[in-house]
Amino acid sequence: MSETRCDITLTVNGETVAEAVDARKTLVDFLRDNLVLTGSHVGCDHAVDPHRAGCLMLAAQCDGANVETIEGVSDAGEIADLQKAFEQRNALQCGFCTPGMLLTAQELLRGGGVPSREKIREQISGNYCRCTGYHAIVDAIESVAAARAGGKR
Repeated sequence: MSETRCDITLTVNGETVAEAVDARKTLVDFLRDNLVLTGSHVGCDHAVDPHRAGCLMLAAQCDGANVETIEGVSDAGEIADLQKAFEQRNALQCGFCTPGMLLTAQELLRGGGVPSREKIREQISGNYCRCTGYHAIVDAIESVAAARAGGKR
């Protein structure tokens, strides 16, 4: 059985990538296998927001897209404060969900201000964590939001 290949070009962490991929390859497998960006993980395969779900989206669907990974925002220092807060609040636990939580939190915090705890919980609801019970994660995100807002709510 021959596989169908697709030529794709996308921007990953600010760099243009052009490759031929199996039409059935997911974005997360493409990132991990082809680009060796292993911070993305396959979760429960039941994402709330398919636009954030690299495990459900095919790499071919991302032709022309701009993709940010945990490696990109981490290497740029963009989430250093979030990473420190996760460490200080013991929100890391096993670490499997941490890249998704950090990216999702950063997406929310880019809007500015201090979101409510309910809004934070809603934002991270598509990331499944078995270890922390979410309280430490919400605390970490809330503390960074307040610090970025200059302590203003």
